[in-house]
Amino acid sequence: MPDPTVPPTPPVALDALLARADLGLRRIAGPADPAVVVHWAHTSEMADPYPYLLGGELLLSAGVHIPDGAGAGYFDAYVSRIVAAGGAALGFGVAPVHDTVPGALVEACEMHGLPLLEVPPRTTFSAVARALWQLMAQARTAELRRVTEAQQSLATAAARPDPVPAVLQQLARRLGGRAVLYGPEGTPIAGAGPDPGAEARTALAKLAEVVRPSGQEPSDARPSSASDTVAGVRLVAHALGNGEGFVLGTAAPQRDAGDHTIASVAAVLLSLLTGERHGGSGADRSSALVRLLLGAAPAEVAPLLGGDRWRVVCGRPDGRAAPDPVAASALGAALGSSLVDVAGEVVRVLVPDGRTVERVPGWTLGVSAAAAPRDWPAADAQASRALARARATRTPLLRHGDRPALTDLIPPHDADAHARALLAPIERSPALVDTLRTWLSLHGSWDRTAVALDVHRNTVRQRIARCAALLDTDLDDPDVRMELWFALRRT
Repeated sequence: MPDPTVPPTPPVALDALLARADLGLRRIAGPADPAVVVHWAHTSEMADPYPYLLGGELLLSAGVHIPDGAGAGYFDAYVSRIVAAGGAALGFGVAPVHDTVPGALVEACEMHGLPLLEVPPRTTFSAVARALWQLMAQARTAELRRVTEAQQSLATAAARPDPVPAVLQQLARRLGGRAVLYGPEGTPIAGAGPDPGAEARTALAKLAEVVRPSGQEPSDARPSSASDTVAGVRLVAHALGNGEGFVLGTAAPQRDAGDHTIASVAAVLLSLLTGERHGGSGADRSSALVRLLLGAAPAEVAPLLGGDRWRVVCGRPDGRAAPDPVAASALGAALGSSLVDVAGEVVRVLVPDGRTVERVPGWTLGVSAAAAPRDWPAADAQASRALARARATRTPLLRHGDRPALTDLIPPHDADAHARALLAPIERSPALVDTLRTWLSLHGSWDRTAVALDVHRNTVRQRIARCAALLDTDLDDPDVRMELWFALRRT
């Protein structure tokens, strides 16, 4: 089974749920492993819950599905399917169907290594789920507070007279490990935090070489970050976005999403600090902006930005929070570009063609095809559509295809005229146009379209029915869908 989709909230240790005295839960089988965590709670009375699990659930059941006279074979099949689906634990309610937990179920959970919790009669499944959400909210609040405090301390350190050592010292303290800044020649020029040991120190220096561009290849031919684990220490190297060959390395006992965000913020700050002193890219970007404001064409100023062909990356942070400038800069640093724009809930990053765009933890990304400056607006639309599909399908990253399309066979002005005529009945309603475009791109899925547009599925149904009426056509006809999709691609 593929890795389950992980929600934006942090998981909760199963032991923390067991420690809630108000629930009265009791582990009666399975390992007492403190590393077992729960991502969510799900109630099901299906004899085979596998198709309905995403992984990481505390599955709650009152045993309604258990047939009379069920033997060890039934329970073995039931538990094995939960384990195969990635379930974290099973909670069995001893009321109102069963007075006790079936012994065969206890034996099956013990054999398959699945924690089995006894839920007492006084505890409802909704109370268990509510307690889990409360623990998640507390963990999320604590994590956000930790990241916010780290961001503030790093920003304060960057304003000191000796900003680079101060930023490294704060980063090392926040990560509980070592932070090192490597120069363009690969030698450590500043560091802070305890020494991780000779083996980890040597491995971190080698990891920095993986992300540092060499003189024989362009800077965008290397990854922007790399990680490894040596002697129980998590090592990560970040190439700083100034293009001068500086690398930030960290060595810490663990590495979670909050640590990644904190290190990304430090990488952005160090990119600015080293770039101000060693590079002229900031002056080039300022010059490009001035020329654009004075009427120059994008193609004329593109060389000042460092390339002729670029990709647009549209990203949204997982969860409901809108991105702030610090988070947007951290995304740009992770993608290896300082050309970042925050537009509402979406962050747009202009990335040079040739630099590999990989998934970034905590973000959902849509990537355009490589485009010359005159085609950047079209690339922006491509990235936006890819982001919508990525969010609807819960995919961390989706790319727009580069292959030639049938639209290339039709003169653009003829295609545009046909699109305007076909979509004229709904063109005055952007909501209808956007809903139809998203619905067609997701193969008529009501649920995924609702997720992509952040509306209720009934709203999607109403809008699609309205489109069908105004367009006077059958949207179940594949030929009609194809023609409409062709037209929507031109708008």
